[in-house]
Amino acid sequence: MHSPSTSPTPTRQAAEAVTALRALTASGRSADAVEVAREVLGDPGRARARALVVAAWRANPKGWAERYLMERLLKADGGGVDAEVKVHAADLAPDGRTHLVIARELETAGRPGEALEWAELGLRETVSDQGPDGDLVAFVCERYARADRPADVVAVRRDLMRARPSLAAYQDLRTAARATGTWEGSEREDALESLKAVSRPTTDRWCGGSPLVDALIDDNDLQPAWQAAADGYADQRQWLVLADRLRDRRPADALTVYLRCIEPLREQSGDRAYERLAELLLSARACHRTLGTEAEFATYLATLRADQKRKRKLMAVLEQHGL
Repeated sequence: MHSPSTSPTPTRQAAEAVTALRALTASGRSADAVEVAREVLGDPGRARARALVVAAWRANPKGWAERYLMERLLKADGGGVDAEVKVHAADLAPDGRTHLVIARELETAGRPGEALEWAELGLRETVSDQGPDGDLVAFVCERYARADRPADVVAVRRDLMRARPSLAAYQDLRTAARATGTWEGSEREDALESLKAVSRPTTDRWCGGSPLVDALIDDNDLQPAWQAAADGYADQRQWLVLADRLRDRRPADALTVYLRCIEPLREQSGDRAYERLAELLLSARACHRTLGTEAEFATYLATLRADQKRKRKLMAVLEQHGL
């Protein structure tokens, strides 16, 4: 313990407490943080330690170490949930995560009404480009569902869909709206319009697909999905999904997709490329069989084998697949 003549100032003592906490947390001993911090402070008593840590927290309420130490001291001193709320409220995350922490603390304390109010506030005050924290949204929707408020669940999901359209937001809204019998009709149409508004024609072969096409595929609404792809909104992954799903109904169109995807693989080598080429050839053969043009496929395959004959591993893979 420091002697009176050499005792550090309260500001320095608080800084030492925070430094100790950081080192302690890094070592994985954060559960002992309060006691060790008190040792570093030369703590003459609980009240003195609490005063010093409060001073550090007030000087830097957004510091994670200061806030964590304050939380630990509040719990140890029986400061109560309101004191903990005050600590968290001093540094609210832009995506609402801190609002959720507060809501959970209040709910644990038997104050569900206030908990929901804080969670709802988190949704309203979100300023993150990524939208509100997913767990916060789930917390609010679960409490609405428990309170038999399905229309409010739909409203939350609708707002998120409009603010940040994505396949996940579309799926969540669909689930909520189906529970209220309001999905088919304007609800779905509006959601698709939101996706279309953020979709752009793509020239990226693999990574430019739009969420509109993904949503239509997810709904098994394949003809509109194909049309959106034809309008330029699909990448190769989405084209292949559509070809596989519509091969029996649109074999000629599916065949065009498979042949288009085969071409770049002619220039590639390696086991992965060879297996992918074989898979696409099998799909193309299935289309030819449906169309009654198997002789045409045989000619195409013979030409491809002749062109690729130097790739012995590829020839072996094709043989394994009966090609």
